[in-house]
Amino acid sequence: MARPPPLGELPPGYTPPARPATPQILAGSLKAPLWLRAYFQGLLFSLGCGIQRHCGKVLFLGLLAFGALALGLRMAIIETDLEQLWVEAGSRVSQELEYTKEKLGEEAAYTSQMLIQTPRQEGENILTPEALDLHLQAALTASKVQVSLYGKSWDLNKICYKSGVPLIENGMIERMIEKLFPCVILTPLDCFWEGAKLQGGSAYLPGRPDIQWTNLDPEQLLEELGPFASLEGFRELLDKAQVGQAYVGRPCLHPDDLHCPPSAPNHHSRQAPNVAQELSGGCHGFSHKFMHWQEELLLGGMARGPQGQLLRAEALQSTFLLMSPRQLYEHFRGDYQTHDIGWSEEQAGTVLQAWQRRFVQLAQESLPENASQQIHAFSSTTLDDILHAFSEVSAARVVGGYLLMLAYACVTMLRWDCAQSQGAVGLAGVLLVALAVASGLGLCALLGIAFNAATTQVLPFLALGIGVDDVFLLAHAFTEAPPGTPLQERTGECLQRTGTSVTLTSISNMVAFFMAALVPIPALRAFSLQAAIVVGCNFAAVMLVFPAVLSLDLHRRHCQRLDVLCCFSSPCSARVIQILPQELGNGTVPVGIAHLTATVQAFAHCEASSQHVVTILPPQAHLVPPPSDALGSELFSPGGSTRDLLGQEEGTGQKAACKSLPCARWNLAHFARSQFAPLLLQSHTKAVVLVLFGALLGLSLYGATLVQDGLALTDVVPRGTKEHAFLSAQLRYFSLYEVALVTQGGFDYAHSQRALFDLHQRFSSLKAVLPPPATQAPRTWLHYYRNWLQGIQAAFDQDWASGRITRHSYRNGSEDGALAYKLLVQTGDAQEPLDFSQLTTRKLVDKEGLIPPELFYMGLTVWVSSDPLGLAASQANFYPPPPEWLHDKYDTTGENLRSESRGSLNCLHLGPHRPSPEALPTAARCSPAAPTLPSPPPSTVPAAQPLEFAQFPFLLHGLQKTADFVEAIEGARAACAEAGRAGVRAYPSGSPFLFWEQYLGLRRCFLLAVCILLLCTFLACALLLLNPWTAALIVLVLAMMTVELFGIMGFLGIKLSAIPVVILVASVGIGVEFTVHVALGFLTAQGSRNLRAARALEHTFAPVTDGAISTLLGLLMLAGSNFDFIVRYFFVVLTILTLLGLLHGLVLLPVLLSILGPPPEVVQMYKESAEVLSPPAPQGGGLRWGVSSTLPQSFARVTTSMTVALHPPPLPGAYIHPASEEPAWSPAATPAANGPSNLGSRGLCPATG
Repeated sequence: MARPPPLGELPPGYTPPARPATPQILAGSLKAPLWLRAYFQGLLFSLGCGIQRHCGKVLFLGLLAFGALALGLRMAIIETDLEQLWVEAGSRVSQELEYTKEKLGEEAAYTSQMLIQTPRQEGENILTPEALDLHLQAALTASKVQVSLYGKSWDLNKICYKSGVPLIENGMIERMIEKLFPCVILTPLDCFWEGAKLQGGSAYLPGRPDIQWTNLDPEQLLEELGPFASLEGFRELLDKAQVGQAYVGRPCLHPDDLHCPPSAPNHHSRQAPNVAQELSGGCHGFSHKFMHWQEELLLGGMARGPQGQLLRAEALQSTFLLMSPRQLYEHFRGDYQTHDIGWSEEQAGTVLQAWQRRFVQLAQESLPENASQQIHAFSSTTLDDILHAFSEVSAARVVGGYLLMLAYACVTMLRWDCAQSQGAVGLAGVLLVALAVASGLGLCALLGIAFNAATTQVLPFLALGIGVDDVFLLAHAFTEAPPGTPLQERTGECLQRTGTSVTLTSISNMVAFFMAALVPIPALRAFSLQAAIVVGCNFAAVMLVFPAVLSLDLHRRHCQRLDVLCCFSSPCSARVIQILPQELGNGTVPVGIAHLTATVQAFAHCEASSQHVVTILPPQAHLVPPPSDALGSELFSPGGSTRDLLGQEEGTGQKAACKSLPCARWNLAHFARSQFAPLLLQSHTKAVVLVLFGALLGLSLYGATLVQDGLALTDVVPRGTKEHAFLSAQLRYFSLYEVALVTQGGFDYAHSQRALFDLHQRFSSLKAVLPPPATQAPRTWLHYYRNWLQGIQAAFDQDWASGRITRHSYRNGSEDGALAYKLLVQTGDAQEPLDFSQLTTRKLVDKEGLIPPELFYMGLTVWVSSDPLGLAASQANFYPPPPEWLHDKYDTTGENLRSESRGSLNCLHLGPHRPSPEALPTAARCSPAAPTLPSPPPSTVPAAQPLEFAQFPFLLHGLQKTADFVEAIEGARAACAEAGRAGVRAYPSGSPFLFWEQYLGLRRCFLLAVCILLLCTFLACALLLLNPWTAALIVLVLAMMTVELFGIMGFLGIKLSAIPVVILVASVGIGVEFTVHVALGFLTAQGSRNLRAARALEHTFAPVTDGAISTLLGLLMLAGSNFDFIVRYFFVVLTILTLLGLLHGLVLLPVLLSILGPPPEVVQMYKESAEVLSPPAPQGGGLRWGVSSTLPQSFARVTTSMTVALHPPPLPGAYIHPASEEPAWSPAATPAANGPSNLGSRGLCPATG
């Protein structure tokens, strides 16, 4: 090291600052926190020097590693299953869903295809024959859909859901019934004869025209077939189901229709029916007893008269039910129609999807454009298609967004001076961040984290905006290296100054996203984890690979090559040359000066015969007053020498002009230093800022009270589409949800009948549960079971009283009486299975309305096997299913027991839900997984196994707002909890409980995550900044940002769901990007609070602003999304967050720091004197200092002349700075020379040679 010059050669009153800062720290002259940060900065300095020495290797290995990780994207899986996306793994709902799937299988019983008809003129009455004609036209078009796949034709009758086809001993009649058995279609047309036109089945009998539902009278048909076959059992079955005349006994919409049957009530009168009167109370399917479609399922926007009579409605709805893929596969497995195509469940799903898409297309096109009504069609496949489209990556938007970012980065870093330009660095930085984002997502795919719509639609742009922020910070810091920094230390010095803040922001972002993973929604948990991993990859790329890019660009600048087009030499050059202190002249130094600035205008001349560059300064010397500013000399006391070479002398002395435009000299740092900071840090400006931000916080607190919970499907589907129109109409007119109250195993159903009735009663009394018609009582499988037993008991009593049934014979009794006889004699004892004395001593239902426990499971077997058409028992979806049992009162042994695959009912279709308690029942469960009981001994009824699953179906209505859903869910959960105290294990099931239960604890989860994150941010800032005071101010600003963002959401009408919660939680981490740089700059600067705040702004204003603009550019591509959901919930919210961060980081935080900031960590080590310094006379020539009479007595800028000869140093990494030539002391080396002081231990990088 060179010795410091004698004090006599320095200005009097100055103490030369110690060169080695670290020994002073170790000696204890500075605080321990500063030592710790200096140690960390020393590590960063060593890292930067190492990267610069091996920049090529680091860049190659970094790109290789990130590229390899990016290949993991080939393994990415996009999840579109709503249950997998929105149901929390391991939660109560998830466990209940798994239990349902375990008992019933993976799928629902059917899929729904819906048609909604509304008038084009809002408010118009739709209950007219003309409107129903149009509805019939659309429904007929949809019902006639056929698709050809695998060489077969598939129509509605082949794939529709059917409740259960009875098996008849007469083969011909059985085949006829199987062909005619109707599909389940819930439609207002079922109130009229025209409803039969939607049923496509037909059958043929000799001597009769084709039998269809439009001409089928079941009663008349049975009479005609009676002489040829024994159909008494089938007749009784139809009577119990109240099939009657089916459709031919209903009024015709147009009695003039030639095909209107004579049995229609208005056939002879030829009068059009009163549509409102016919639809009042709902409609019925072909079974009046079990297929009742309530008004709310068919009509929307209803208006009633004073007496409750239906007057008008604004919407009609028809629902077609199809089998699930598994059911369709099972139905046709082994059938002659599919034996030659390798029939599989996947093919069954393809058939259903093709039919559904065609259904929606033809239904929407069924009415002419000028029709007074409009049809909205929707299917489950439509929803799947929307989710797939929502999850697809838009290559055009991704490419557009990244090209826009590339252009911005290149333009903002380009300079007229080619040696200072960094356009190529900007391009490389954006491309590097893009690669880091791809590698982070590839790593997520390798870790098995499924992608979803949030990942594909938002994360690429958000991660790009966040990652480029640190690129701008490092690039700005690299160009602002302190004068005199050895070439081989430039990268280390850059990381030393900026590495701490980059580390802190990245850690804060990662912690924020990891905390957002506390939100118990799988889709958003995956998004948060992916964002945290991507931020980590960005951090690694910026801290390890990007410094190598800067080092290579330093090589380019040293070789004087053009920016971007680095193959060409630069016509202009600019060199920053450090001037050693000179002897003072006879003049005087301005009062109060702390540092001297020498600005020299020079010309660089390159001799052709040598490699020497000679800088020639024209002889001129004068004092130039600096611009005035509000903070006085505090803002204008740089301690370095800056040489701006404005021209270059060519050849024989002629000068080639290479001057930049005046506007090119303006930059954000100059704006912050000369205009923004002086204005912001004035006392009255501070007061205005505090008042405005206080008012914003107050308004936001009020806006927070306006935020409502919820996320409707209409928010996700693109506006203006037919799907959005359907969902809007459905939400407005048909807000109905099918749910079920599921009872589990683990308790004795037979001994818990009273508790089951009480549970049903409590659930039925909930406000959201749709009540049955006033003429009917609520019914469940247990009610139907009990009523059936009471019915056969009454038949037995009559037969016993009349003597048709005796102790030893029941053959003369009725069918029901014989069934009761068989049940009454059962004991359930394997040793003595029959006790005939019980015929008169017991009842099938006791006086309290309960079934004797010993008969419960045997009676269940008989009831399920004898239930008319399987419509009542199928509501329950029993598991294990009771064994099949066929009753024949004429058998020789007293009964015929069967446990094979045939019975009185063929259970074709399975499912847990139905549209209405009195309406659509799902079929009896015939699971192949059910255990097969051994054949029971003769004259006994096999008991069903103890139940592990049963359900009570319900309809919820009036659920418009999230608060309505929450109220219904809480009521249902309370009813189940009350039943649990009585020993009944039950839970509610259905879409409201799957997708809305999250709102029960969403706000609590949000507050918990934000509080924990703020605490973690405080600890992280306090640990890395080693200043709790500053950390507390940062956390205060971040908390204000979160509250204000939440309040603005309330004013914009953005509802709170799991997605905004993730953004709100992440806002804390993203906000650190805008605050910590300013806080760290303030903390490490010297002087008063105002001076330190101004210097922090000067050095961070440009990178923070560029980072914010880059984030906005990244988000800009989200504004072009087809999904309004992406625009409102991501683009708008994140844009507001970015603007809030910019305002709080560059306006509010500097004001707070200037008022409440901590004291400086470093105090100036030289003395300031108010007296005029009188240096001794110079020994010879040199600099002459003096005061102009026209200048203010504060400081002066001196322009003088000097000639310096330079030898260009070798390439980076090979430059050896000789110790003998190191400047002993310079004002530029003082800590205050370049804003925030950097006291990290730093040594020379060893040369690699």
